[in-house]
Amino acid sequence: MLKIGLTGGIGSGKTTVAHIFEVLGIPVYYADEAAKKLMNEEKSLRQEIIRLFGNEAFKEGKLDRRFLGELVFSDPEKLSQLNSIVHPATLEDATRWMLRQRTPYAIKEAALIFEANLQSYFDYVIGVTAPETIRMSRVVKRDHTSPEKVMKRIRQQMDEEEKIGLCDFVIRNDESEGLLPQVMKIHEELLTKSVDG
Repeated sequence: MLKIGLTGGIGSGKTTVAHIFEVLGIPVYYADEAAKKLMNEEKSLRQEIIRLFGNEAFKEGKLDRRFLGELVFSDPEKLSQLNSIVHPATLEDATRWMLRQRTPYAIKEAALIFEANLQSYFDYVIGVTAPETIRMSRVVKRDHTSPEKVMKRIRQQMDEEEKIGLCDFVIRNDESEGLLPQVMKIHEELLTKSVDG
């Protein structure tokens, strides 16, 4: 079975693309959702978060995502600390999940594949890209936040062109080309590769 990474900057439409693959019968591991679950449920990870960011990181026993988000997205060092404990836990969880799949290929959807230097874990990486203006308006609408806050998060991610240049497949989500034909083309190619491999 092939291990496929699916990545792209904030607001690029990774989740929409992932859902299309799921409709095609391909299982998808959502790294962000898994990380949130692990931060809430994994005892050692919770303790490490409290050690690094204080008891305020949890409110009424649940991860206070707003508090933690505001803390790490305004301080690159704190973001790096958080990633250094969450990424290994998520990777371990994803590896166990991948081993349980019985399809020609399975996907791990994650924003920070290259930033976390995880590309060697995958057989292929698919990148989803969209112009910054479109990404910005999507996130402002989705998260009910300000363009300034979105811009801050965009600036903390790897340059879009650089990221897309590292991908094996690219899906353009700029509303000029349908997503389904692009996903279908990659799907067919990956099915062929899984048989050949």
